Amino acid sequence: MTRYLARQIRKYALTALLLGCTTYSYAGKQNDTLVYASDNEVENVSPYHNNLREGVILAHMVWDTLLYRDPKSGEYKPELATDWKWESPTVLLLHLRKGVTFHNGDPFSADDVVYTFENIAGPNTASVIPQSVDWIDHVEKVDDYTVRLHLKQPFPAALEYLAGPTPIYPAKYFQQVKLEGFSKAPIGTGPYKIVKIIPGQEVDMVKNPDYFKASPQGQPKIGKVNFVVIRDPEARVAQLMTGQVDWIWRVAADQIEPLSTMPNIAVKSGETMRVGFLDLNIHANGPTGMPLKDLRVRQAINYAINRQGIVDNLVRGGSQPVYSACFRTQVGCNDSKVIRYNYDPAKAKQLLAQAGYANGFDTDLWAYRDRDYAEAIIGDLRKVGIRARLHFVQYSVMASALSSGQAPMAFNTWGSFSINDVSAFTTPFFGGKGSDIWKDSELTAMLKKADATVDPQQRSEQYAQALGRISSQAYLAPLFSYSTHYAFNADLNFQDWPDELPRFALSSWK
Repeated sequence: MTRYLARQIRKYALTALLLGCTTYSYAGKQNDTLVYASDNEVENVSPYHNNLREGVILAHMVWDTLLYRDPKSGEYKPELATDWKWESPTVLLLHLRKGVTFHNGDPFSADDVVYTFENIAGPNTASVIPQSVDWIDHVEKVDDYTVRLHLKQPFPAALEYLAGPTPIYPAKYFQQVKLEGFSKAPIGTGPYKIVKIIPGQEVDMVKNPDYFKASPQGQPKIGKVNFVVIRDPEARVAQLMTGQVDWIWRVAADQIEPLSTMPNIAVKSGETMRVGFLDLNIHANGPTGMPLKDLRVRQAINYAINRQGIVDNLVRGGSQPVYSACFRTQVGCNDSKVIRYNYDPAKAKQLLAQAGYANGFDTDLWAYRDRDYAEAIIGDLRKVGIRARLHFVQYSVMASALSSGQAPMAFNTWGSFSINDVSAFTTPFFGGKGSDIWKDSELTAMLKKADATVDPQQRSEQYAQALGRISSQAYLAPLFSYSTHYAFNADLNFQDWPDELPRFALSSWK
């Protein structure tokens, strides 16, 4: 071990001690316990009631969906549904798997599918991701193991959604305990079951011994998996180095190389579907928000940010500049009509002067993660005269500030819930509901039409129009794709994927 690394271990271990971080001595192969750490807590472990990436990870471990998308081939495979058939462009018939039980022993049946989609996940429920099923008009129970999904209109991405953010809940149990009780003691049919929740700190899971043998995921191989919240990045590295946790991500790019030289740690890096962007709030209140109502100011912000510089110096690992409101591999992500706002500080200053802000202005920028990225953005804005103060808060606080008009700008990220379709990006933000702070009726109509178009070429052209409008109105400043840097116990077999979904149910010890 180099002297540098020895100093780093002492430094990070001391940091963890001073921060009062919990230690997890039960981590590792010896105890058959994978402890993974992240910087964000899940306010509610119920997948339909949080929209953080950490919640998506938990969802795929504890709950099953009707279909399963193979991360290697992209092929849709049977999971809780054994087969499916389109009876018409708006009617999908699915036969369900028999013999599957929830973690409490309740049998899985068509009643659970109907109740999940109509009472838990729908737009008139407490779900924070209504777009996951709002393309469904209603669900018909044909018999105990057959359901028929009736769509509001054709929706080409239906199978992708059924393999993604649509976990099936236990109807009988949920009706007994309600959402509050379910959040404290959730159950699913997945490869792991939750045995302990400490809000804001920890979620403990154990292997489901009754997981159905025909699952396309196979049987879970690690006995226990614990999710822990460690907000400080240096403390996360410290606990990985000292063996108190087994897996961390969002590691700073400049720490990857030194970590890679440690014999007990493995590292991986790769570009993901997650996109970082600025929300530019046209309805922001007060003097700090007024400038954002002017299109020229929003365009100036787009020109002011050095995307390539942030990619090269901060994100690294395969990240690329992004100029459109989608990730390039998503079906329908046609950027042919998108304005490419290249880094041009002079152009930004010119636009600001035309808008009446030759001397710049004071404003606010909100963020909930990646403080160094947010500070780099603020540095670029300051160079053209936009003096932004940083408000670094939890995601829910930032989202509330955006919707209320308190936040003029917000550094946001979106991983599309790992759905490889443009609708998973555009519709949540511009579909007229949820996170749509712009409420552009023309744009919403464009997306509604594109979402329902079956012909691939026509669909692509329609999304091109919608993406072009988002760009021409500069509602966003798309910035870069994320590359995620992972560091983990060298005893762990771990595969990373571009959809930014760590599949711990597929992991094993060496």
